[in-house]
Amino acid sequence: MPISRNTRQKQIIDEEIKKFKIFFSSEELLNNCKVKDTKLGIATIYRYLKTLKQQGKIYSYQCDKKTIYSNKKRSHCHYICEETGKSFHFDIESLDFLKGIVPGDITSIQLEVRGICKKHDHK
Repeated sequence: MPISRNTRQKQIIDEEIKKFKIFFSSEELLNNCKVKDTKLGIATIYRYLKTLKQQGKIYSYQCDKKTIYSNKKRSHCHYICEETGKSFHFDIESLDFLKGIVPGDITSIQLEVRGICKKHDHK
């Protein structure tokens, strides 16, 4: 049965998406939803996330070779330590440095910065 016909499942998914503070994966969303509806499957989650993305209600990004989603953040920036593999999300307050470089208005960005953490961060 398609997700568009099952408003209870949509309600459960919508409720769980709102609980995430920043980013979430489809697997995390499914695990949270399964507590309320054990019949809900990953295919339903994928279809509904695709619909929400097309409607502009959520955003998707690539992070560590996985797709992550957010209903709050229009941009995704993270730093990856090349020694430890740890990933840290960060925000950029201003995109003024991109004015004059890109030929249009910026609606969102995805930025991956790689480097080596300070030694005290490796603990």
